[in-house]
Amino acid sequence: MAENIARVFADAIATDPTRPLLTWYDDATGERTELSGATLANWVAKTANLLVDELALSPGDSAGVLLPPHWQTAAVLLGCWSAGLTVADTPGDVDVLFAAAGRVAEADAWPAGDRYALALAPFAAPLREVPAGFADYVVEVRAHGDHFTPYPPGGPGEAALLARAAARATELGIAPGDRVLVDAARHPDPVDWLLAPLTATATVVLCGDLDPARVPSRTTSEKVTRTLA
Repeated sequence: MAENIARVFADAIATDPTRPLLTWYDDATGERTELSGATLANWVAKTANLLVDELALSPGDSAGVLLPPHWQTAAVLLGCWSAGLTVADTPGDVDVLFAAAGRVAEADAWPAGDRYALALAPFAAPLREVPAGFADYVVEVRAHGDHFTPYPPGGPGEAALLARAAARATELGIAPGDRVLVDAARHPDPVDWLLAPLTATATVVLCGDLDPARVPSRTTSEKVTRTLA
């Protein structure tokens, strides 16, 4: 097993960075966003550079991530792990906070020096109104560099997280090379929808507000080989 999450991500896209790695559907809005490994890597690098260059964070610092399964959430999480940050799983003091626009009211339980809100809108559109005390993630992140060299050791706890992801991939029946359709509502844990597929070098079709009637046609059009719905 790779020694850190950044290495797992790099291995997952190494064979063909142009292939679709993460495809996002929102059946409530009709949105479809497809990211190749190279495109997602670009967002991940920009996020890591935001954390390191602008916020001066370093390995062992912490992030709060109040975001649902979404392609932008993948960029935030992988950017945090690339920078060696620990993603906290319980409320408390953190060095940086990322929150969906609908969850900014929870920020008081996650005191942070720097806070970013995400609209999670189609085409990575910015917020129409930025909440007080927050910056707009998609606006701020675009200014940062397209390349980032992850810290080799990875952040604290990454080895255990990767072991959990590998075990979960086995439990879910995810095999190398699979194209996995994931119902975001049923699998909200990023270990399920992001890390388990990455450890198996699988690609993901992540579906929010999944309409069950669309699963058969989507399975065909997206060449799905494993369904978690």
